[in-house]
Amino acid sequence: MTSRPAGDAHHTQELEDVSGGRIAQLGNGGSGPGALRPHTDAVTELRTVDANGLRFAYLEEGSGPLVLLLHGFPDTPHTWDHVRPRIAAKGYRVVTPFLRGYHPTQIPERDTDAKTLATDPLALIEALGERSAILVGHDWGASAAYGAAALMPERVSKLFTVAIPHPASIRPSPRMAWGVRHFFAYKMSGAPARFARDDFAALRAIYKRWSPAWTPAEEEFAAVKECFAHADSLNAAFGYYRALSLRPPDFLRRPIAVDTVSFAGLHDPLMTPADYLRAAKMFTGRYIVEAVPGGHFLHREHPGAFADKLLSHL
Repeated sequence: MTSRPAGDAHHTQELEDVSGGRIAQLGNGGSGPGALRPHTDAVTELRTVDANGLRFAYLEEGSGPLVLLLHGFPDTPHTWDHVRPRIAAKGYRVVTPFLRGYHPTQIPERDTDAKTLATDPLALIEALGERSAILVGHDWGASAAYGAAALMPERVSKLFTVAIPHPASIRPSPRMAWGVRHFFAYKMSGAPARFARDDFAALRAIYKRWSPAWTPAEEEFAAVKECFAHADSLNAAFGYYRALSLRPPDFLRRPIAVDTVSFAGLHDPLMTPADYLRAAKMFTGRYIVEAVPGGHFLHREHPGAFADKLLSHL
């Protein structure tokens, strides 16, 4: 599998002029859990490319300005299967990489720290033959997108983040510590093996904890279980947590100049829309908070509503 260079088309579009951030609440719109099924008829190719010292595997669809969709944990690029073809149909080249260490992307020699995670999207943009891209990130993918926009804003034409406020805006509290207790559990020796027990029972449990109103079908876990069936990949995914510092690095404490839309789940048990509004101080570009139905996996719980709102900002 080889990568295909693209042209140097550059696309930016002004977001609505907003001072200090706003919340736009979105109703279900007939797109609740299970309302959409994955697009099985889309022309999506699995490719590889060398970037930032690793060989990355990725799915690609469409042509035009580059949009990078970055997944989180425990997840894979298939988290974007509903939205990827819709973005491509709007005239974009949509690439959804398997993050560093997630099979079939190459396993790194060291645990993935915040700086490495942030430079991966920037390296992918260059390796894919582009000068800039729209970044869309969920969970760890959101962390990567925030970091990339902070390090090289000229490479990020627009930023979309899902389910994670800007890391430097998060206020520690006992409730927060309890909500992120997995940060500490995943650092412990043997954590990957415990996660894999009983056919990845912990996978279903963590989805329920983070998106309590969602009862996903068993097939929703298939891609993740296939990825994590490779023990070295599962261990690499836990390496993100082993390398995690609770204090954001210096580069993530600088304001971001890129126009940003941040998606907040109305049913997220940990983060509220107010947490995202408080993050407005971390942006010098235009900043919008979209409060949509769902918890941490809101883009999968209500894929139609999420895609509609995302597309309205492209």
